Amino acid sequence: MQGMALRLLHRRYTLPFRAPVRTAHGMWAERAGVIVRLEDEGGRVGYGEAAPIPWFGTETIEEAEAALNVLGEWVTPEQLAAVPAELRCLRFALAGALAEFGEDERRIADNAPYLPVAALLAAGRGALTQIASKVELGFRTFKWKVGVGDIGDELALLDDVIGELPSGSKLRLDANGAWDRRQAERWLERAAERPIEFVEQPIAPDARAADDVLRGLAGDFPTPIALDESLVGAHDVERWLAAAWPGIFVIKPALLGDPVPVLARLAEAKADVVFSSALETAVGAKAALELAFAWRGKLRALGFGVWPLFNMSVFDGPFGAPFIRSEDVERLNPEAAWTALS
Repeated sequence: MQGMALRLLHRRYTLPFRAPVRTAHGMWAERAGVIVRLEDEGGRVGYGEAAPIPWFGTETIEEAEAALNVLGEWVTPEQLAAVPAELRCLRFALAGALAEFGEDERRIADNAPYLPVAALLAAGRGALTQIASKVELGFRTFKWKVGVGDIGDELALLDDVIGELPSGSKLRLDANGAWDRRQAERWLERAAERPIEFVEQPIAPDARAADDVLRGLAGDFPTPIALDESLVGAHDVERWLAAAWPGIFVIKPALLGDPVPVLARLAEAKADVVFSSALETAVGAKAALELAFAWRGKLRALGFGVWPLFNMSVFDGPFGAPFIRSEDVERLNPEAAWTALS
C-alpha cells in the first residue's frame, strides 16, 4: 500500500436530529461533520467520517475540512498518516476509509454474533415516558442523562426511574461533567444503595484538579465511575492507563484518531471498556461498531442505542434494539449516505 495513489473526496453535512438531544452541555439539535471517500487506481472505494464534538476537545468541522483541502484530491497513505494528531476525528475518518484497502484489526471477529446495547433515555421526566416501550423491545440496560436540571429534582426522580425498570435491569447515570465534587458525592451516596451500573463523567475534565477529584471519588464510593469526556484521543487514554484508573473507559472510537493502536493498549491493560456512539451517521457507526465486534476484552452493553436519530434513515445506524448483530453492521451502506449528500 505504500506510495499508492488515492483519490480523496469529501462532503460536509449538517443533519437535523429527529428530536433534539438534551445533555448537560445544552440542547443538541443537529449533527455536523464530513464524510470522506478514498478510491484507488483499481476502483476500490473506502469511506470514513469525521464527526467532531468541539466541546469534548476535538477539532472543529472547519479545521477538519481545511486540512482536507490542504491534502488535495490525490494523496498517498503516507500523507494521510501525517495528518496532525490533534485532528483526531479526521484521522479516524481517514484510517477507517484506508482500512477498506487492506486487512487490519478492525474487522468483525467471529467471537460474537451479536452484542448487547444500552437504551438511551431522555433527561428529566421525559425518561419515564420512554421506559415502557424500550422494555417491551427487550432492553435491560438503560442510560439516563442527568446533570441537566435541578439536582434535587433529579435525585428525587431517580427512584421513579428505577421503579419503572424490570427486575435485574442496569441503569447508567451520565452527567456529562455537570457536577462539582459535592454534587457528585450526593449522587454517588444515593447510587451506592441502588442498581446503578456506573456513573459516567461526574466531573468535567477541565474542572479544577479534575483528575484528582475523579480518582478520589472512585476510591471513596462503591459505584464504579466511568470516564467519557476525559478520554479524547490516545494521549488521554494513555494518561489514565498510566494512572491505573480503577473504573470504566467509555470509548467513542470516532474521537480517538486511529483507534486500532489505542484499543490495543486498552486490551493489553485489560481495561473495562464501553464502546459508545458519538451520534455519528451510519458511515462512522459502521467503523466504530466493527471495532466493538473485534474487541476481545471485557465488554459491557454498547452505548449505541441511539437510532433512529436522523430524519433521513439512510444516515442511521442499526435500529435501536437490545442487541446489534454483526450482519446489521455489515449491511450499513456508507455509499448510500455519500450519495444522499450529493
